[in-house]
Amino acid sequence: MSEKETFISTMQQGYTFEGPALILGGAMYQGECMTHSYVQVPLKMLNRHGLIAGATGSGKTKTLQILAEQLSLEGIPSLLMDVKGDLSGIAAASAGHPKIDERHARIGIPFQAGASPVDFLSLSSEKGARLRATLTEFGPILFSKMLGLNDTQAGVVAVIYKYCDDTNLPLLNLADFKKVLQFITAEGKVEMEREYGRISTTSTGAILRKIIELEQQGADQFFGEPSFDVDDLCRTDASGKGMVSIIRLTDIQDKPKLFSSFMLQLLAEVYATFPEAGDLQKPKLIIFIDEAHLIFQEASDALLDQIEVIVKLIRSKGVGLFFVTQNPADIPDDVLGQLGLKIQHALRAFTAKDRKAIKLAAQNYPDSTFYAVDELITQLGIGEALVTALNEKGIPTPLAHTLLRAPQSRMDVLTPQEIDAIIARSHMIPKYNRTIDSRSAHDILTEKLEEARQETFQEEIRNQRETARKTSTRKEKTVFDQVMSNPTTKQIGRTVARELTRGLLGVLGLSSTSRRSRSSSSSRRKR
Repeated sequence: MSEKETFISTMQQGYTFEGPALILGGAMYQGECMTHSYVQVPLKMLNRHGLIAGATGSGKTKTLQILAEQLSLEGIPSLLMDVKGDLSGIAAASAGHPKIDERHARIGIPFQAGASPVDFLSLSSEKGARLRATLTEFGPILFSKMLGLNDTQAGVVAVIYKYCDDTNLPLLNLADFKKVLQFITAEGKVEMEREYGRISTTSTGAILRKIIELEQQGADQFFGEPSFDVDDLCRTDASGKGMVSIIRLTDIQDKPKLFSSFMLQLLAEVYATFPEAGDLQKPKLIIFIDEAHLIFQEASDALLDQIEVIVKLIRSKGVGLFFVTQNPADIPDDVLGQLGLKIQHALRAFTAKDRKAIKLAAQNYPDSTFYAVDELITQLGIGEALVTALNEKGIPTPLAHTLLRAPQSRMDVLTPQEIDAIIARSHMIPKYNRTIDSRSAHDILTEKLEEARQETFQEEIRNQRETARKTSTRKEKTVFDQVMSNPTTKQIGRTVARELTRGLLGVLGLSSTSRRSRSSSSSRRKR
């Protein structure tokens, strides 16, 4: 058997499975595609996660598009991060092209154009169903990471979360957190220090400045209600195709903390919400995380541990994660070791550092007797990739230089009018593009502070009235005493008393004289 025949036999044996599988393309040997030597991925192993890596312009986005539309055809929904704004075309069928037909003829599969059912989601002002979460759902670790806090400040945030839990203060949005900060540094300071210890005003001031900075980046649009229900990511359309949910992220490319924190919160929510599913014949959901290096960049050890746990355990929920990045080195080794499917597009060696990185990247793939991997990585053309997957027994398949199939959907973006048409018929827009003003920490503390102010005001009024009454009484008594103790007043009083006495005595004397006079006159008349 020739080396070529050995290659074909190896590929056919390595990529032949009992259950359903996705066809990614055809295996290549010495630059030639071996027709009908399909490179496939078993559906049941897609929850073992994956990696799509390669330099800019090497075809990563189109590979992502191929996977999403093939998953949709199998009834498997997916979530895509559209950072560059070039994934919307999956909602429209390809117009076809002679080069596409030629490519598929080399692979040995017919080309059939088709569109996938799509829902657009948004974290900001982009068109689509609004993705929101409450601060309580976010948790102190992710919120601290989003703010870029140091360990001391992150500890303060954790204490504030604990205080809000203990006092039943719902943290829904940034306004709630700012109100709690204001309260614990003023009216509630004594209570806070008594129960949880002293909190430095320097730390709270730094946290407040970070929150204001985050608000200026538009993050206040993300926090609030209604919270996004991750079960809505697992929908199919009327024909049974899996829904492709595309998060439009073109306006937050310069806000990596917001993006990475959202992704981690979403993964944590999926892990906490989805029931245990075990090994399914096909996954419930596949999540493609584009620009994956943003998640791991500058992550704390605690956060990395949390990510690794989620990646290891979310498989049992029937969920697969696919990280899309330029170099496998962007992914921590503990996470990279969990990825069953690896699709490596071309890497470019312009510097000595690049060549070293390529040699390290080559070591992430199985040894091959057919390829010099470190050399081939730099020679891959657009639409070509090195592929290795897990077979149905969990064993890595042979490394295959693959000519990838073309997307069945449009390779270009949708027009604004086409996007508006999808938005208009979306069932997600009425559900999530509304605002719910629930009673939260801001309302409760505002009422509490207002009640305290009213009580203080009423107490002040009572105190002022009591002071005024006492002052008025003292003044009246003092004036009377001063008047009565004045010599002139005393002389006037004696004079008035004497005259009154004289008057009274005069009246009395006059009355006595008059009685005697009347008595004498009466005696004379009798005689």
